[in-house]
Amino acid sequence: MKNTKKMVGIALLTAIVAVLQFTLSSIRVGTFTFSFILIPLVVGAALYGYKAGAWLGLVFGATVLISGDAAAFLGINVAGTIVTVLLKGLLAGLFAGLAYKALEKVNKYLAVIVAAIVCPLTNTGIFLLGCKIFFFDAISQMANDAGFDSAVAFMFIGLAGINFLVELGTNVVLSPVIVRLIHIGKKEAK
Repeated sequence: MKNTKKMVGIALLTAIVAVLQFTLSSIRVGTFTFSFILIPLVVGAALYGYKAGAWLGLVFGATVLISGDAAAFLGINVAGTIVTVLLKGLLAGLFAGLAYKALEKVNKYLAVIVAAIVCPLTNTGIFLLGCKIFFFDAISQMANDAGFDSAVAFMFIGLAGINFLVELGTNVVLSPVIVRLIHIGKKEAK
């Protein structure tokens, strides 16, 4: 019974990741979308473990590729885009789950907050690393066109800055609340 509940929970979060990507990806600031999808990654990692977090992250990456949100980068380097997008999602969920696991015995609430910080840090960090490895020449041109003195400044400010701050804020606020509500619901159901 416990295994069935876990499978159903992960399946439900998988569907939520897909629905969020295909519906909320239309919320844009400039050419970038805010990724509220990281919240189910953190929730899944906290409730079902780091493997579930990694799975949900992989689904996140796949839906980003399918939805067309990575189209600008696909036009520059297909393989680099696929590697970056899938890896950033997978590792964001995995590391969030590992962070939660490392701290859950100390304090579950603190564990969720740390996981909610680790997830967008990893997602953005891998994105920036992918930009440096696979797209730096194109990003240098974009930075020049946008009036930035350096490509690195453009990557941090223009490509990742606002998006990262919104992802971090929404994750730190909403993920612990959602996990707490689920735990309260489980206790009341018993």
